Amino acid sequence: MHRRDILTSAFRLACATPPISIMAAQHAEAEARAAAQAAADVSKVVYHLSDLDKVDFVLGNIHNHYAGMGGSAHVRIALVVHGPALKAFHLSAAAADVSKRLEELRQLGLAPIACINTMRAQNVTLKDLPPGFGVAEKGGVVRLAELQSQGYAYLRP
Repeated sequence: MHRRDILTSAFRLACATPPISIMAAQHAEAEARAAAQAAADVSKVVYHLSDLDKVDFVLGNIHNHYAGMGGSAHVRIALVVHGPALKAFHLSAAAADVSKRLEELRQLGLAPIACINTMRAQNVTLKDLPPGFGVAEKGGVVRLAELQSQGYAYLRP
């Protein structure tokens, strides 16, 4: 084989095989697409709870939602509580079954959120609520709108 043919063959081979860094980047991009698709397959739902008489009903709905979707791997659920409903979660007054059910749902991944305005009106802090509660610093209704803009489906039973 002539020297020119060897160089030409080597050049063609080098051009035909992408450098390792390009292959690694393509692999990373494919993994990122797969992760994004998996995240897109997770439903996101926010429950809106303000009525004290609906606390048990909503907690039951959330339990059924997790069960119906096949568990927390398939659904992300937030619960925004404001108004009179927050009284059901005060540690000093919460019924034992409400606290127990809430803890079970938190173990499944539920993110309970209390409205800061309601907390002020009821003179409670996070210490007065069950562990795991977050605070909607701009208010419960604002947090509901933020979650909806992030793709959460809105449910108000």
